[in-house]
Amino acid sequence: MIETLLGGLLGGAFRLAPEILKLLDRKGERGHELAMQDKALEFEKLRGAQRMSEIGAGADAAWNVGAIETLREAVRTQGEKIGIRWADALSISVRPVITYWFMALYCAAKTAAFAAAVNAGAGWGTAILHAWTEADQALWAGVLNFWFLGRVFDRVRP
Repeated sequence: MIETLLGGLLGGAFRLAPEILKLLDRKGERGHELAMQDKALEFEKLRGAQRMSEIGAGADAAWNVGAIETLREAVRTQGEKIGIRWADALSISVRPVITYWFMALYCAAKTAAFAAAVNAGAGWGTAILHAWTEADQALWAGVLNFWFLGRVFDRVRP
């Protein structure tokens, strides 16, 4: 009787064993599939982010090209006359007027600094040395280079 009972139990166990192994195998497959889907999703996110970055870089490049073209066109048309005498004269006078105005203000500020130093009791030499700074020297060098170096380049250009 025990053999019958043992045989039945062992037979049932051996019959259930493949089903249990299949169930465990399916569970492992599902876990593996889920892990693979997570990796695929992560990869797609990375690829999407890279694509968005490429699109952004392309848009920036296109914007930069457009901005440069607009600037080039603005500079090109800046010197063109439109045919209305007063508007052309005003357009031509803008840069010189701004330059003279800036230089007048600059000279006035330097003269005021010099006069204040002399009134405070500094000698002329000391007042001049303190009124003329490294920033003034750099500005003066820039102005000289603009006016005189520009002529050199104008002669070299055909």
